[in-house]
Amino acid sequence: MRIAPFARLSRPLRWTARILTAVVILATLLAGAATWTVTRSFPQLAGQIALPGLNAAVTVYRDAEGVPQIYADTPADLLKAQGYVHAQDRFWEMDFRRKTTAGRLSELFGSSTLGVDKVVRTLGWRRTAEAELSVIKPETQQALEDYAAGVNAWMAQHDGFAERSLEYGVLKLTNGDYEPEPWSPADSLAWLKAMAWDLRSNMGDELDRALIASRIPADRVGQLFPDYPFDRNRPILSGPVAPGRLPAAGATPGAGAGVTAALARVAGLVDAAPSPFGTKGGDFAGIGSNSWVIGGAHTATGKPLLANDPHLGPRMPSIWYQAGLHCRTRSAACPYDVTGYTFAGLPGVMIGHNARIAWGFTNLGPDVTDLYLERTRGDSVEIAGEWRPMEVRIERIKVAGGEPVELRIRATPHGPIVSGVLGDAREAVPGATANLGEKADGIEVALRWTALDPGRTADAILLLNRAENFEQFREAASSFEAPAQNLIYADVDGNIGYQAPGRIPVRAEGDGRWPAPGWTGKHEWMGFVPFDKLPYAYNPPQGYIVTANNAVMRPVKDLFLTSDWSYGYRSQRIADRIDEEIGKGKITAETMGAIQMDDRNGFAPVLVPHLLRVGAPNDTLKDWDYGQGRDSAGAAYFNAVWRHLLGRTFEDELTGATRPGGGDRWYEVVRSLLERPDDPFWDDVRTADRTERRDDMLKAAMADADAELRKLLGDSPKDWKWGDLHTLELTHETFGTSGIAPIEWLFNRGPLRTAGGKDAVNATGWDATQGYEVNWVPSMRMIVDLADLDRSRWINLTGASGHAFHTNYNDQSELWANGRTTPMRFTETAVRENAADTLTLTP
Repeated sequence: MRIAPFARLSRPLRWTARILTAVVILATLLAGAATWTVTRSFPQLAGQIALPGLNAAVTVYRDAEGVPQIYADTPADLLKAQGYVHAQDRFWEMDFRRKTTAGRLSELFGSSTLGVDKVVRTLGWRRTAEAELSVIKPETQQALEDYAAGVNAWMAQHDGFAERSLEYGVLKLTNGDYEPEPWSPADSLAWLKAMAWDLRSNMGDELDRALIASRIPADRVGQLFPDYPFDRNRPILSGPVAPGRLPAAGATPGAGAGVTAALARVAGLVDAAPSPFGTKGGDFAGIGSNSWVIGGAHTATGKPLLANDPHLGPRMPSIWYQAGLHCRTRSAACPYDVTGYTFAGLPGVMIGHNARIAWGFTNLGPDVTDLYLERTRGDSVEIAGEWRPMEVRIERIKVAGGEPVELRIRATPHGPIVSGVLGDAREAVPGATANLGEKADGIEVALRWTALDPGRTADAILLLNRAENFEQFREAASSFEAPAQNLIYADVDGNIGYQAPGRIPVRAEGDGRWPAPGWTGKHEWMGFVPFDKLPYAYNPPQGYIVTANNAVMRPVKDLFLTSDWSYGYRSQRIADRIDEEIGKGKITAETMGAIQMDDRNGFAPVLVPHLLRVGAPNDTLKDWDYGQGRDSAGAAYFNAVWRHLLGRTFEDELTGATRPGGGDRWYEVVRSLLERPDDPFWDDVRTADRTERRDDMLKAAMADADAELRKLLGDSPKDWKWGDLHTLELTHETFGTSGIAPIEWLFNRGPLRTAGGKDAVNATGWDATQGYEVNWVPSMRMIVDLADLDRSRWINLTGASGHAFHTNYNDQSELWANGRTTPMRFTETAVRENAADTLTLTP
């Protein structure tokens, strides 16, 4: 006799078993439904898809990493296909970015993002992008239109939440009415404003100087912003030394309560502003990039090698999207044959190579922002003794789940008022309106910034993609107005070069290091440095060029770029490694990769002898080689000591955003203090009963670090590992910090144990005010071999796909962490031979 399930069990047990079975069946069904929901938005990578508007079929080959190489007969078809493919993999990212840059995040997330929207609307990123449409070349306008047509074709085919991406399914839980509008050219251009904001150079230093000056004497402020060490760390180019520069003292009005209040509000605005490239927090000067190019005289192939790794905030998915754009028959009518790193949402290739040249970027960092202190009276501002009306506009911000909010934006001739966006500056500090004179009722701060003028950077991107020689490369660079970058160059003929581009202001008075009194009329911008006066190099005698946000050249009287460079620790280490390798023989692509992963701490040789002299509580520093590998005990302890030393030395007098994040500016500050054991900075002003000296602080920091690491990593110092402290969480840009664990689990990945550190060549940065977790990274790594472009190598931080759980969502992350790369295939033969999927887009 057949016995039915559960027949031999007691009634309670039978009911329990039935419930458990039902739960298992329900869980299985839910898992299947979840899997179907997640995978439903995965793109079709093979077969055929109709793309309306094409003139002929377009072929998209993808390799095992999901990287697309697109082949078409016309530029219009090529860029339509790029827009379509970007949307296939990254549409949520694109939609989120355009809402960010337009100040419309509250349409997605409600009132929680209203502050961000107010800041962006005040800065006017989207308004400037719209104005640029009439400034750029007609062919660039057409490229943006073609790209938008491709994105919109994808949107028309994927009009449901589940068909777009998992993020829209999550958004539907709280905002089911949201519907993305068609893509437009201004959506693409606005992303360049976000890029310019995050790479805006020294605005943070300008604010910090002024805020610190309200707390300590001016001469001590100067100690915290040392000059660039030209005697130790080479600039990019050689040149003469100028006899001097404008002094810091007296360059700004006295930091009374009104000034300090207004500047504090600006600091709040900067903190509230979105950071799409992840450069918010810590020392901005420490966030940069590495790039270098080596001529054929020093390489094993006799042709140049070019390396680039931009340092940006980690994101899930990565900021970059790898792709190739190829005209099947390259001609004047269809000139594209290019591979490299793109931005989802923008046509063309940002960094990479074509069949003739290769190029890379690092942030030039010129002083292109000025803060003007403005005497205001209602909606009037004083300029050169006259009261003028401000420009006033009202913007309406839609808020999901709430009523629209109106934002009143004011602008002086210098730019938008940025001090009152998140509150009234006059309410921040009692007495803020004192000493303003009878006619003024407040002090506000206006921002002058080159990126708020319509520019031609979009032209530069496509011109770079088509350039065939150094002259055309420089022509492209002349349009790269904001953000100004160090551009390096190499070509298949064996030439190497460098160009500094950008719209860099010429000031009537002052050097822009301090906020300027706007009412005097003496600190106006008189124009911009002509492009032909900007530094460049072509086949320099040393046979290589290194840029890592270091000084471009020694100061000269008739050309001021900035005084707030990164201090050259990374660039000098790269140059030293190149010189060392040249001494051994010829340099290879493998050598370039090894240099990219160099993790030596450039300040450790200065500080460690002092630590050993006063006596460390453990032995981890005695035989340490200054490397910051993942398993290094010395690196773990040294970095902990560094963190605590900065806190003990400076946080009694520096607060908020002015606290030391630990980048290479602080290397220079502490280097100088180590030679002055009785300097006032060593003394903790909070301990009135004693005066601390240098060695007191060194001993205390070592004790603090030892106690902290014993708590975090155990009581055996020899077993401490830097990689156990220095971890990287790949956090989704929107839902990764939702505070809801299941949602974060869907989108976040990691942690990854990492090597490197602040201002090492392998620049896995961290903020000493926060902890040891990685907060900026080499966002990609690229090595181009001009002898054989198919031998070039590259890696992305995460992967090609923006779809959680897709095979290519984070398949490159472990490779990246381990310092490995994948082939950067270029020729059609190599692409086809290694294609994992082939998709045909048909008219």
